[in-house]
Amino acid sequence: MNQIPRRTKLTLRGCLDCVVWLLRAGLAFYLTVCVVVAIYQRRLIYIPPVYPSEQVEQMARTAKLERWKNPAGQAIGMKRLSPGQPAGGRVLIVYGNGSCATGCAHYADVIQDIAAFDVFIVEYPGYADRPGSPNQKSLFRAADEAFQLLATNRPVYLVGESLGTGVAAFLAGTHPDQIAGVVLFAPYNRLADAAQYHYPMLPVDLLLVDRFPSEDYLRNYHGPVGVLVAGQDQVVPEKFGRRLYDGYAGPKRLWEFTGDDHGTIMFRLPNVWKQIIAFWQANS
Repeated sequence: MNQIPRRTKLTLRGCLDCVVWLLRAGLAFYLTVCVVVAIYQRRLIYIPPVYPSEQVEQMARTAKLERWKNPAGQAIGMKRLSPGQPAGGRVLIVYGNGSCATGCAHYADVIQDIAAFDVFIVEYPGYADRPGSPNQKSLFRAADEAFQLLATNRPVYLVGESLGTGVAAFLAGTHPDQIAGVVLFAPYNRLADAAQYHYPMLPVDLLLVDRFPSEDYLRNYHGPVGVLVAGQDQVVPEKFGRRLYDGYAGPKRLWEFTGDDHGTIMFRLPNVWKQIIAFWQANS
């Protein structure tokens, strides 16, 4: 019987050792990446613009907004009351991960051109000049505090964009009988699904701490929900908004903008807002 030469055996053993070493090194690198992402995940989720208070005040004046404060005198966001009082309703806005309250003035502009609504915008902890750190718990707490400060003698509507759609879904599910309508710009069904799209090789569902399960919260809500998706959205691809829309059992309407991306979808002209408000009012 032919025997494998000793030199060949040594070569094969060397190749096998090399493969094992590469596998171990690859596994170690993969685990290191997982650990780094797990530790710094909130820096990937939250991108807060931070400004000195004087600059925030100037930005507010330019945007024709004023500080919104709680009974303790702490600033919790911005507001613009309707020029025509008494207002016919109130709109609460929760923005995306890289925005701030003054950056949402365009919503107040277009909404108040159409309806006599008071507009309130939540400022997240750690954003603009609000103290604190952003995370799911602190965002939910801030939004819930703001919601409970709104007078309820008129309809209350929610507007959420991007990351804030998860906050809006939380409020709708927590206060289902007090919210007359919701509209969500570039939403997701679960943040874990959207994150997995961006990091397909990582076990996102195991690593993610702040989960924003929008579809779960909306199960408790039965009012009208509008969903706007952008065909060119690479941040929150439209399929995740469609999943949320398809899974919602209450009155709903989908607006599709095939040429828009994640930034442009937020800026809708009055004709779209007329449709949104009419949809809310017809299904409240």
